Amino acid sequence: MHANIVRDQCIPTSEEGIKALFDDFVLSTYGRFPLTLQRGKGSHVWDVNGRRYLDMGGGIAVNVLGHAHPELVETLSEQASTLMHCSNLYYQRWQGELARELVHRIGNGKCFFANSGAEANEGMFKLARKFGSEEGRFEILSCQNSFHGRTMAGIAATGQPKVKEGFAPMVPGFRHVPFNDLEAVEKAISPATVAILLEGVQGEGGILPASPEYLKGLRALCDQHDLLMLWDGIQCGHYRTGYLHSYASILSDDPQCADFVPDAISMAKSLGGGFPLGAFWVRERYQDILGAGTHGSTFGGNPLACSVALKILEIIKRDSLDKNAVQMGGMLMHGLRILAAKFPDYIQDVRGLGLMIGLVFHPRASVGDHVARPVSLQIVECLHAHGMLTIPSGTQVVRFLPGLNILPSEVEEALSLLNTTLESIEI
Repeated sequence: MHANIVRDQCIPTSEEGIKALFDDFVLSTYGRFPLTLQRGKGSHVWDVNGRRYLDMGGGIAVNVLGHAHPELVETLSEQASTLMHCSNLYYQRWQGELARELVHRIGNGKCFFANSGAEANEGMFKLARKFGSEEGRFEILSCQNSFHGRTMAGIAATGQPKVKEGFAPMVPGFRHVPFNDLEAVEKAISPATVAILLEGVQGEGGILPASPEYLKGLRALCDQHDLLMLWDGIQCGHYRTGYLHSYASILSDDPQCADFVPDAISMAKSLGGGFPLGAFWVRERYQDILGAGTHGSTFGGNPLACSVALKILEIIKRDSLDKNAVQMGGMLMHGLRILAAKFPDYIQDVRGLGLMIGLVFHPRASVGDHVARPVSLQIVECLHAHGMLTIPSGTQVVRFLPGLNILPSEVEEALSLLNTTLESIEI
């Protein structure tokens, strides 16, 4: 028998009632902002009180086409009435088509489908372990300040001590080296090393892009030592920087790097545009390492998820949203730099690629007398009060990760709201 009786079975509609549901029944694993959202359309969302917000966070780089895109709504409805799930015991065309589209955009190889970025990374870790198993190689070098998920292996791979606290002992086989430091990587390679794992742009770590020299050097080291180059493209991928994956953006000015490709790439977030979907691609020479029975997923690559992902790729290509990401990102970056010059006591730097941009605030800045709280959280909350959603990254950085179909007028709206916010506070 159930020990507790639900005290109120009515459907809550008020902000207080919905928050009470979370307080009573949802594990408090998130530090949620005091906003209760109800609906979205395009680049805007509305809370239960009817207040509108410009969404420049995009669900943490997920809502690649904004909210409630009519073609995605139609695709979901049609596919749900046809075939939602059948398991991976059978063939179905949508998964095969999506794999083909991704392979054609990345390079020869094959894909595995999961439900999240953490699962996609787990698959790459297993690929690396299997690759090195006969020689006893298992160690993966990851970067300090990185983020690779919340699973036990994901937090072991992550280069941020705060996510590891309370979960010792860590899954063995991961060591961390400074990001963008090729010499440190070379020194760290041991007889047990089997792979190098990195993000093209560290998202949770503060919007820090890898340098071209670093990427070229890592590729050479991997080739020299027979190591797999594992690319976490979960946040910085899917045309957010102008190309499908950010290594192409970083290396775009070097014609000698036209054939550059990692050995495996994890994907999620924008891949499903809000529908849970993860994947990893494996380069042709390694595509048969994980054979039948070595990996699986009950829901991964189901027809509903894959049909949505296919429609997203179609819309990005048709509407040239890869180019829009570069153009709107340039417009946003330019405006943010103007504001940085206007508020030099507040803003320390502006950095990023395409529509993955970080606004860096001075580390000792604080809003009012809230000195003890990270300035990134304080600024995000001030922006909420003025009608804009953004995402904190670490203690100093506010992230802008809007949909790739954002309009010039919405970029101008974001800059205006930020300007108004900074004028209204004392840091």
